[in-house]
Amino acid sequence: MAKILITGGAGFIAYHLTQRLAASGHTVVGFDSFNDFYDPALKYHRAQKLYTESHIQSTIKIGDLRDAKRLSEILSAEKPDLIMHLGAYAGVRHSLEFPQLYIDNNITGTQNLIDAAKAAGVTRVVYASTSCTMAGNPLPWKEDLPQHHQLNPYGFSKRVNECQFKMAGFEAAIGLRFFTVYGPWGRPDMALFTFTKNILDRKPITVYNFGDMKRDFTYVDDIVQGVCIVIERALGATEKMDEIYNIGYGKQVNLMDFIHAIEGELGIEGIYDMQPKHPADTQETWSDTTKLQALGYKSTTPIEVGVHNFIKWYRSYYN
Repeated sequence: MAKILITGGAGFIAYHLTQRLAASGHTVVGFDSFNDFYDPALKYHRAQKLYTESHIQSTIKIGDLRDAKRLSEILSAEKPDLIMHLGAYAGVRHSLEFPQLYIDNNITGTQNLIDAAKAAGVTRVVYASTSCTMAGNPLPWKEDLPQHHQLNPYGFSKRVNECQFKMAGFEAAIGLRFFTVYGPWGRPDMALFTFTKNILDRKPITVYNFGDMKRDFTYVDDIVQGVCIVIERALGATEKMDEIYNIGYGKQVNLMDFIHAIEGELGIEGIYDMQPKHPADTQETWSDTTKLQALGYKSTTPIEVGVHNFIKWYRSYYN
């Protein structure tokens, strides 16, 4: 079994991934700044459940990717077998307003991590990228499609991350392009969360492009399944690896059908504030996961089940 350090260790995906890795016998060390990009209380509650209420072989360290000294201290002390790099500022629309945050955290912070990993002798990294790096290509999106101009600073920061790791010279550096991840303990800035909150509060929900959008919504358990497959591949690598994998559900869902699924679970009709297309958005996403399927990946959670699970958690968490 391995020791795995997860950046963004109090985050949404990390919460579910840590549980899965620990159940498989791995030791997990989380690393998180607990910043206020969204309500830090949710991050602290995730960490509390992971590291104080459970008995998994894990711990969490507080630190910032922008603090190169702190990163070096932790990596040198922990000497993980693999780094799972999930820490980043996310959100395509937010990034248009605050591009420097994304440059500092996602690009400079990632370079700090690469440098600290090399200094500590860590040679295997799996890192999060995003589906939006492939915007502008014909659908469904495959990993080997050309990269066009990005629509937002978040997209270009993650594309730069792919280039950074390609040049880093690790024994294994595997990137994962996630497609619209959702589920319990999710980020409050994402559509499922904000739609649910506003519908319950009888407030309007903002629907961009007048609802004419499609997304490859991917439930967090499917994401974690794919991540674990790739982590095991990286840990077992006997030759140099430099790869990218899509992790998605593999099907498109109309935005309005997604909203109707939320309404159906809540038993409340939403109030729509229809808006034109946001400049940071792509109209459609759709993953081709053939490459990951060859390693055993199979998405299993349809929207109806995923939305049901989220609403059940949301009602419980917010009482």
